Amino acid sequence: MGPERLDGPPGGFVLPDSLFGAPRPLVGMVHLLPLPGAPGALAPMDRILERAVRDARILEEGGLHGILVENYGDVPFHPGRVPPETVAGLAVAVDRLRSTVSVPVGVNVLRNDARSALGIAAATGAAFIRVNVHTGSMFTDQGLLEGRAHETLRERRRLAPGTAILADVLVKHAAPPPGVTVAGAARDLRYRGRADVLVVSGAETGRAPSPERIRTVKEALPEAPVWVGSGLTPESAAELLDAADGAVVGSSLQRDGRAGSEVDPARVRRFMAAVPPAP
Repeated sequence: MGPERLDGPPGGFVLPDSLFGAPRPLVGMVHLLPLPGAPGALAPMDRILERAVRDARILEEGGLHGILVENYGDVPFHPGRVPPETVAGLAVAVDRLRSTVSVPVGVNVLRNDARSALGIAAATGAAFIRVNVHTGSMFTDQGLLEGRAHETLRERRRLAPGTAILADVLVKHAAPPPGVTVAGAARDLRYRGRADVLVVSGAETGRAPSPERIRTVKEALPEAPVWVGSGLTPESAAELLDAADGAVVGSSLQRDGRAGSEVDPARVRRFMAAVPPAP
């Protein structure tokens, strides 16, 4: 089983180095095949779980410090609440992975269902959730997504008080309203949304943020954990991790570097060999 969740003080932050047991955590993605009810759903749950377990084991054996589970195969994504069958499928997958690996397991319910993610965490013991739009609003391919930090923080305290919240700063595949700055959005996420970790991504899946963008967030919030959220590769690892405190790594560890495909052990080994020692 994975580690027990932390019981942080009300209003405090869940510290990622304590949660993951590493000074610069690296979290690997498990992109689930389409779940029941999704337009592309073909595989039965047994097959979905079989691949998820395989991917998670490869990531843990390769040295990743955590696993993040996403319903990545469920395109097109719901803009708000996902249906019960999606919650059920994700809960089964997260629970199975928690009993399979010893590193912390988290969940992201795409596109932006933090409430369901918290419910899954409460039921399964998932250690963290990722929220694409936690504060403010973003124009996306699902339409206008609005943060619900007011709800998410209250529900976390009620249901899963030690669950860490990883929140995206101006999430990828989206555009902010006019006048919003990276530094301002980051400060709102931390001070008004109480996000535990700030995730900085590029424009889309597989695209890296610039080191300058990461440093802008870090300079605005020197005390906050700032992670890379996309585009981390063996070639970019040294430069991006020099600016960041951790990372979520997905497509570069998957077959042919293609998001949504199975994790490739050779790509995991190559990536981890390129990661510089943590400071």
